[in-house]
Amino acid sequence: MRSINLSAATWRKSSYSNSDGGACVEVSDDFHAVVPVRDSKVPHGPVLVFPAAGWTSFVGALRDGQLGG
Repeated sequence: MRSINLSAATWRKSSYSNSDGGACVEVSDDFHAVVPVRDSKVPHGPVLVFPAAGWTSFVGALRDGQLGG
């Protein structure tokens, strides 16, 4: 398994995150091949890392309403 240094990552909050500190997802766009994702309430906690193409497909499916909701 390859390790990714996230110490200098710039994080942005999802536009779907609410403003009262509830369900907030942050992603970093600093990496070409992968997209790190974390819970903004636990910034030093675990980070999930997805292949960039998979993340793009996931976000597209959400936008298109393919995943329910």
